[in-house]
Amino acid sequence: MLLRGTTGTPLPTSLHLPTATTYRHHPHSLSISASSSSSSSSATFPATPLSISDAELESRGFALHRDAASLDLDRLNAVFVAVGFPRRDPGKIRVALEHTDALVWVQQRRTEKPVAFARATGDGVFNAIIWDVVVDPSFQGIGLGKAVMERLVDDLLARGINNIALYSEPRVLGFYRPLGFVADPDGIRGMVYSRKQKKKK
Repeated sequence: MLLRGTTGTPLPTSLHLPTATTYRHHPHSLSISASSSSSSSSATFPATPLSISDAELESRGFALHRDAASLDLDRLNAVFVAVGFPRRDPGKIRVALEHTDALVWVQQRRTEKPVAFARATGDGVFNAIIWDVVVDPSFQGIGLGKAVMERLVDDLLARGINNIALYSEPRVLGFYRPLGFVADPDGIRGMVYSRKQKKKK
């Protein structure tokens, strides 16, 4: 649904994503959009309270990242597979990250593994789509998914991007709704291109 509102392969240190101005002190298919009371693309929004602070994440043994410099792609791929995504070519993941506008991920300090991840692409001005929201199953239920989503949405809003969409499986809609995402309020339905041809009768 579309909603609006193993040897590791680390990325080269030269790969850094654009950074957003931050408000806080932080060093298959339904469409949902983040709701906003303003239609102005240049409007700024106050930061919402975090459900878990950066300090609390640190105290639990996690590190928060907003760039891909130390992200191990093989370990990220393992998280994708663990949540049911198909295994991806690390080279293609690297290219996708090079074209990513905003990124937030959480690393377990002890193992240096990524355990939660989300990214967004878009035009950098009006629109963004959130992709690849994943939490390692061993770390689900402790607020890491919400932590990355809150920060990613805040980073986008800080840039004045208020048309934020994502695709979600129906079974996880309940996760996104408290974060401000709703089925498109204008009734817009997401569509995907398919190469499957209808058989002629």
